[in-house]
Amino acid sequence: MFWRKQRRALERLHPLHRQLVEEQRFSATLPSADWTALVASLATHEQVISRPKWRLPTRTASVVVPVLRVLQEDMEPGAPLGVTADLRGPKVDEKRGERRGIPVRPPVKSGQETFYTDPWLVVRAELRDGSVLDVVVVERVRERRLLKRNPRGKIKIKTKSKAVRTVRATRRLPKDARVARPAPPAPAWLDVRVQRKENGRTVLRASAKGPATDDQHAVDTLLTVSGELFRWTPPRPPAAPPRRAR
Repeated sequence: MFWRKQRRALERLHPLHRQLVEEQRFSATLPSADWTALVASLATHEQVISRPKWRLPTRTASVVVPVLRVLQEDMEPGAPLGVTADLRGPKVDEKRGERRGIPVRPPVKSGQETFYTDPWLVVRAELRDGSVLDVVVVERVRERRLLKRNPRGKIKIKTKSKAVRTVRATRRLPKDARVARPAPPAPAWLDVRVQRKENGRTVLRASAKGPATDDQHAVDTLLTVSGELFRWTPPRPPAAPPRRAR
């Protein structure tokens, strides 16, 4: 009976909410206003779903929802917002890259390291000012696995992982948009590049790389990297009030 109630509750969820529960990932492009329904559905998850197997990935509430809300503030309700979130973690077969042996010394018998590439968040938003913002969050993980024999002859396996997070943001400006170098300059850990194309458009790119720590740090870095691109474009002057007829 409990399982049937939980199944019915799951079927009533927003389609992307349900996909996130069942597959730990989703990909969709919707009008900005339509994402509000998903955010509202996610907010009710703990009230309607109690089965441990159907818990939401932790990054849903800590990263995906805050990013959606921030982007919606700078978008028209009908503007397209595309989000690809893969919250399964890095250690799945399709994300695994090179695997190679590493030199070892006794008492270690053998060792190998495996590399994983996990682009777990990709966002594309058409903003109110006419620019297009793309954000990608990628984590690269190196896992080392050592086979060691202790003095009693027992073999133990030791595994150690190191993860690095890269956040990249690209903002494509409207044609002939003004660009000015901001003051003060960006911090040294934040790389910014400006590309002026022949068609009169300017593309701003920013990226940052560092240890993959907690989710709040991921959000802070994402907002800092993408926010830097807006420092290069002066705000539009307020529209002049209409003249009164005499």
